[in-house]
Amino acid sequence: MTIESQEHTALRAAVAALGQRHGRGYEREQLWAEAAKLGYLGVNLPEEHGGGGGGMAELSIVLEELGAAGCPLLMMVVSPAICGTVIARFGTDEQKRQWLPGLADGSLTMAFGITEPDAGSNSHRITTTARKKDGGWILTGRKVFISGVDIADATLIVGRTEDARTGKLKPCLFIVPRDAHGFQRSQIDMELHAQEKQFELVLDEVHLPADALVGGGTSHAEGRGGEDAGLLQLFAGLNPERIMTAAFGIGMGRYALAKAIDYAKTRQVWKAPIGAHQAIAHPLAQAHIELELARLMMQKAAALYDAGDDVGAGEAANMAKYAAGEACVKAVDQAVHTLGGNGLTREYGLASLITAARVARIAPVSREMILNYVSHQSLGLPKSY
Repeated sequence: MTIESQEHTALRAAVAALGQRHGRGYEREQLWAEAAKLGYLGVNLPEEHGGGGGGMAELSIVLEELGAAGCPLLMMVVSPAICGTVIARFGTDEQKRQWLPGLADGSLTMAFGITEPDAGSNSHRITTTARKKDGGWILTGRKVFISGVDIADATLIVGRTEDARTGKLKPCLFIVPRDAHGFQRSQIDMELHAQEKQFELVLDEVHLPADALVGGGTSHAEGRGGEDAGLLQLFAGLNPERIMTAAFGIGMGRYALAKAIDYAKTRQVWKAPIGAHQAIAHPLAQAHIELELARLMMQKAAALYDAGDDVGAGEAANMAKYAAGEACVKAVDQAVHTLGGNGLTREYGLASLITAARVARIAPVSREMILNYVSHQSLGLPKSY
């Protein structure tokens, strides 16, 4: 786990070469298409459905290396990692046939909708509801900060259905096509400069067929479980999301650090390059150490998840996401500081990362909620909420 296999080393080198060909000024569609053609987008999906037969260990390498080259594909976090994983593990045979080959070869993209205006990190307060009607479903609700809805063929929506026995609401996942009647989107005006846009969604009496429910059926015992397996499906997708967010942060941090190191080696103010001064060198060394430590935890999380240990992976994935977010922000901040005024110019491409680096801290779950998770789940401390 701590030492990469030859296969992983080779994958890392190949993806790094792809990233270098595209670089910071990349065209998202071109890179997405080439990465798909080379088999990188679906490296985690089952071979029988056109994927590479690997897991999160391989997919996280792909995103990290693209990020380190300055061209991260944010939708990798969503489409193959969350949606592809959930459908591969819990989808009906028809859902797998319909979606997995396209998610694997990049011809289909799926967004993921969980966050709501009034729920935040509390999935128990999700108000998007689904009710049965005429053999299908009707979805009503709102979602915010949903990435890439405009380029996605469908969105995997987390809703809630009423338990007939208890009357309580329980989570369920639905595949909502982009052209579904009543499925409305509006772009959120973000300061963040990213190729993937953020959207608010309104689901106004969206009519869906019965087979839109992931897994179909009514219970997990029947197979993959629709109505009674929503929590299992949700957490099966959230752990990959955290692992991939860690990869996103580590890649971005490495990109910024590489820029700073190159500058520190060549920039000369007095007799020696500025990198010879410990005030410059030591913070960069610390940033490198922290990125490497975050990667180790990410690799542990991926290994546990790929081995089927969802509980162990949950703890490690949260820790990896936390560590990567902190390391990314520190690396970007130190890189900008190393370049001084040049760090804020468009020429060097670091200033925009000051905002982007914060994404790894606050999304898809804030560092404070991760600290809550660790304090409760790992340390056994009581909850305050």
